[in-house]
Amino acid sequence: MTPHPLARRTVQRPRRTTAPALKRKLLGAIAAALLGPASVPVALAQAADYPSRPIKLIVPFAPGGSTDMVARLLADKMGPILGKAVVVDNKGGAGGSIGAEAIAKAAPDGYTIGMATVSTHGANPAIYAKLPYNAVKDFAPITNVMSVPSVFVVHPSVPAKSMKEFVALAKASPGKYTFASPGTGSLGHANIENFMDLAGIDLLHIPYKGAGQAAVDALAGNVNAMTDNLPSTLTNIQTGKLRPLAVLALKRSPVLPDVPTYTELGYPGMGDGGWFGLVAPAGTPREIIAKLNAAAHKAMALPEYLEKQKSISGESMANTPEQFARQIDAAIARYTAVAQRAQIKLD
Repeated sequence: MTPHPLARRTVQRPRRTTAPALKRKLLGAIAAALLGPASVPVALAQAADYPSRPIKLIVPFAPGGSTDMVARLLADKMGPILGKAVVVDNKGGAGGSIGAEAIAKAAPDGYTIGMATVSTHGANPAIYAKLPYNAVKDFAPITNVMSVPSVFVVHPSVPAKSMKEFVALAKASPGKYTFASPGTGSLGHANIENFMDLAGIDLLHIPYKGAGQAAVDALAGNVNAMTDNLPSTLTNIQTGKLRPLAVLALKRSPVLPDVPTYTELGYPGMGDGGWFGLVAPAGTPREIIAKLNAAAHKAMALPEYLEKQKSISGESMANTPEQFARQIDAAIARYTAVAQRAQIKLD
């Protein structure tokens, strides 16, 4: 039986170190000091061979939504660039927290990455007191990917053709008009609470268990208004089943050119819309982050990718890991302020 390594060292005499060996040891110590912990040589070797197998891309929401659409588009184009498939894995639930936790707790080897959104890395950290992940410390940002507008819509039975008219109606009858959200503490809830504060109106919040249920009642006229991602709502807008009054985006959407942004309406405090980015577990080697960033940016420049992005009213948000980290910090700060004003705090 082989002796325990520690026991073996207690009986061996130290060997004399030759000059070349001493030089190699010294250089290794310098490299470790400059590049990070003692695992750096292993990390560098992993990065050089990366990727050697398929990569899992966790989407913290159910299939069919905007996050899923962006993830599948990106995965389809990144796979050939990296030389290995990027496989989407939907882990929805708890407002994105279940999937975000799975990303955070995955091995930091580049073979599990995930989608970060304004919900998982903005509203959730601001609203939930006991998240199973830390939106800043538990992740390594790779790149932001795409901004997709959200849209404030009302049922056609509401006698308002513009946001100005809707605000006037709401001010005249506080608490009369209702709005649907995917749930208390959701991004949709936070956005409308923010708008109520900025506009000085009082709407009655009707929370649902998910955006799908909220949309069903909005379409039926059981609630007066709601806000949702534009791609999910566009068909119902185009068929006249819902009336758009404002978009939350940097600029007007080309598919709704007559609908103003909140900023144009005088509410710049609403921000510039939702985004969808790529993150990895904290501790993922910087060299692997760099490879993923480069592959994502190449994918986002492909003509077929750009065409699909345009079809869902998306705007490119490609940037560096450092820039994406600052966007995450800004989102958390904005929604923390909203949550404090609206007194939204959940366990």
